[in-house]
Amino acid sequence: MNQNYKKPLSWLLNESASESKDTLKRTLNGFQLLMLGLGVIIGAGLFSLTGPAAGNNAGPAVTLSFIVAGVGCAFAGLCYAEFASMIPVAGSAYTYAYTTMGERLAWIIGWDLVLEFSVGAATVAISWSNYLVAFLAGYKIYIPAQFSHSPFETITLANGVTTHGYFNLPAALVIILMSAILMRGTKGSAIWNAIVVSLKVGVVLVFIALGWKYIQPANLTPYIPKNTGTFGEYGVSGILRGAGVIFFVYLGFDIVSTAAQETKNPRRNMPIGILGSLAVCTVLFILFSHVLTGLGAL
Repeated sequence: MNQNYKKPLSWLLNESASESKDTLKRTLNGFQLLMLGLGVIIGAGLFSLTGPAAGNNAGPAVTLSFIVAGVGCAFAGLCYAEFASMIPVAGSAYTYAYTTMGERLAWIIGWDLVLEFSVGAATVAISWSNYLVAFLAGYKIYIPAQFSHSPFETITLANGVTTHGYFNLPAALVIILMSAILMRGTKGSAIWNAIVVSLKVGVVLVFIALGWKYIQPANLTPYIPKNTGTFGEYGVSGILRGAGVIFFVYLGFDIVSTAAQETKNPRRNMPIGILGSLAVCTVLFILFSHVLTGLGAL
C-alpha cells in the first residue's frame, strides 16, 4: 500500500461524468435527497435520548443542546456539501480522503465508515425490535425473550429465571428486509424511504401539535437549572454535555453524500439534501424536546 498515492481529481471527475450501463444512474433530485437525509437522521435516538439528556444533564435547556449539536453538525455538513458538489462520486469521506490525504488514511476512514454504519444500523434495528415486541404484546402475541435479545444481554424471564438471549430475530429480519429493498435500486428505495419519512415526520408533528397545549410552564422553570456541583449536570456544562449525548441523534446526514454519483445536478442538489435535512431536523428536534420537557416533571 502506497501511503503517498492519491487519486487525481481529474480522474474522479471523468469517472463521475461517464455514463454507461455499468455506471450508477443519476436519478435522484433535491427533494429525494432531502427525504433521504430526513430518513437517516430522524430515528429511535430522538425518542430514547432526549429524555435522559434533559433529566440528567440540561433540564428544559435541552433545546439549547440540540442547537449546539446542530451547529456542530452544520459545519461538518458544509464540508460534506462542498466535497459532494465538487467530487460527485460514490464513496463519501473515503473518496475525499483518497483524493486529498492519500491511500493509507483513506483506508482507515473507510473502515471508520463501515463501523459507523454498522453500529448505527444495529442500534436502529434493536430499537425497532423492542418497539415491535411491545406492540405485539399489546395484542397478546409474545416473542420469546431469548429470540429478541442478543447473546450478550442478560434477561430476567417472567418466572424470575435469569438467562441470556439467543438471537435478536426481529432485528435481523428488519435488516434483511431493508437490504432487499436497497437491492432493488436507488429509485425504488427512494420511494420507500419517502413513505417511511412521511410517517416518521408525521408522528413527530402530531406529538408537537397535540402536546403543545398541555405544556406546563412550571416544568420549564428554571429554564437552565443551577449546576448541582458536578460537571455536566445542569447549568452551561449540562447543556454542553447534553449536546454530546444527543449528538447521536444527528448521525446519518453524511450518508446523503454517498448518493452523489446517483444525483441529478449534484452541484445544486447535494447542498439541498445535506444542509436542508439538517435544518429541518434541527427545528423538529427543538420543538419536540420543548414539548417533551414541558409535559411532565423531570
